[in-house]
Amino acid sequence: MPTKIVLAYSGGLDTSVILKWLQNKYECPVVTFTADIGQGDELSPIEDKAKNLGVEEIFIEDLQEEFVRDYVFPMFRANTLYEGMYLLGTAIARPLIAKRQIEIAKIVGADAVAHGATGKGNDQVRFELGYYANNPKIEIIAPWRDWEFESRNDLIEYAEKNQIMVPKDKMGEPPFSTDANLLHTSSEGKLLEDPWVEPPEYVFSRTKSIEEASDKAEIITIEFQNGDPVSINEKNMKPHEILTKLNSVAGNHGVGRIDIVENRFIGMKSRGIYETPGGTILLQARRAIESITLDKGEAHLKDEIMPKYAEVIYNGFWFSSERIAMQKLIDSMQNKVNGHVKIKIFKGNIIILGRKSPNTLYDTRIVSFDEKGDYNQKDAEGFIKINSIRLKNKK
Repeated sequence: MPTKIVLAYSGGLDTSVILKWLQNKYECPVVTFTADIGQGDELSPIEDKAKNLGVEEIFIEDLQEEFVRDYVFPMFRANTLYEGMYLLGTAIARPLIAKRQIEIAKIVGADAVAHGATGKGNDQVRFELGYYANNPKIEIIAPWRDWEFESRNDLIEYAEKNQIMVPKDKMGEPPFSTDANLLHTSSEGKLLEDPWVEPPEYVFSRTKSIEEASDKAEIITIEFQNGDPVSINEKNMKPHEILTKLNSVAGNHGVGRIDIVENRFIGMKSRGIYETPGGTILLQARRAIESITLDKGEAHLKDEIMPKYAEVIYNGFWFSSERIAMQKLIDSMQNKVNGHVKIKIFKGNIIILGRKSPNTLYDTRIVSFDEKGDYNQKDAEGFIKINSIRLKNKK
């Protein structure tokens, strides 16, 4: 039996019920930890909610800068997409929360941690792999796998019996579940489960529809240093400020929506509606600056390992030796990824207008039709003949 538990606490109905359930079942102190990673929720009431439920040790921490600097930007250096489309907005947030939760457990002398992820999703795996990676001996409590509740109405009934306030707008079953951080928002379940049915417009919170998007195009310039964005329109910003700015610009122009059916790590398919406005711009801008600064072999090697890198993060293995090894390889190619990318954003489109770099490998003396340069066109004849040998000798 645990003697003290640290709970990842959002202040919502689910984790408030979990908090009371942990107190009742284990009869030990429960410490709450709330991470501000840009989800946009009002955090001030969370402390009062926890206090009203008898919590004495409450941690509410702003981790937005660490989230973008140490997790989002390193992931984007790989131009990461899971199954060709998903920018991993939920997956990349879990390792940071898990790591900090374990650190807090050490600070307060807790021997157990708890989370509110269900037994059907990927997040239970991501949280728990993160816990074990940072403390192999920690006890993990996953209430959704252990308790007797089967529906939201069961939670509401338990909440009412235990004097947990349930706002009127939380009564009954929600139409879908959501998750958010500074990189993205995700919506899935219930109303959205049929992959043939178009999601209603009210599902989207960070992006305008194409129809409602601005009728005036916007042009921005992003500067990169060592593969990471450092300024927008020549204004230097911190990592989380850059992502916040890109979210605003992209959302106003209807950029960043995807509707996908993905393959979960635990074996089922899931339909998800994602908004990643700033990340969508960042991905295109990064590929543009890398197109002139990376050697062909480097660029193609990155593209080859990216699907594996994406899968490792999606499955929750951020702290694994293979992710760290791939990260070192990717980062070793980024010291030349410096320069500027000019972009036009309009009605859901991201249009690259130009790119320049002090480290550019693009050489007009070689590629231009108007200059001979150091390239002898006659040399191409032998190159072609050598490469045609296997085609000429097909049986």
